[in-house]
Amino acid sequence: MADRMKRFVFILLASAAGAVAAQSLPDPTRPPGAAHGAPGGPVQGGNPLQSVIIPARGKPSAVINGEQVQVGGKVGEAQVVRITEAEVVLKGPEGVQTLRMTPDVEKRPAASATTGKRDRKESGPARQGVQWRIP
Repeated sequence: MADRMKRFVFILLASAAGAVAAQSLPDPTRPPGAAHGAPGGPVQGGNPLQSVIIPARGKPSAVINGEQVQVGGKVGEAQVVRITEAEVVLKGPEGVQTLRMTPDVEKRPAASATTGKRDRKESGPARQGVQWRIP
């Protein structure tokens, strides 16, 4: 009987130690900078706008600080005013705030060509007169 009790206590302690060790491992599926934050809390060290979802049919939505919101929804005290493929506009007590998917990228018109002719092989943003610059 004493041997069985020792074995039970050993197994109980070993499983508890494994559970404690597993709690200290980070979740590999969490976005960068959110490993230590609570779900729905502000993303630390990163952009709070994590994703924009624009379906073929239905309302666009965005993932901000780990929570999915639609136009008219609330993020803290601010209300979502507009969602595009590149940004989300919030309006709150602090005024209008724009969250961008790529905050370090500046979009500006491309310089006009001296000849005025377009290369027929050109496509994408350059053909549309838009140039992306990453500082």
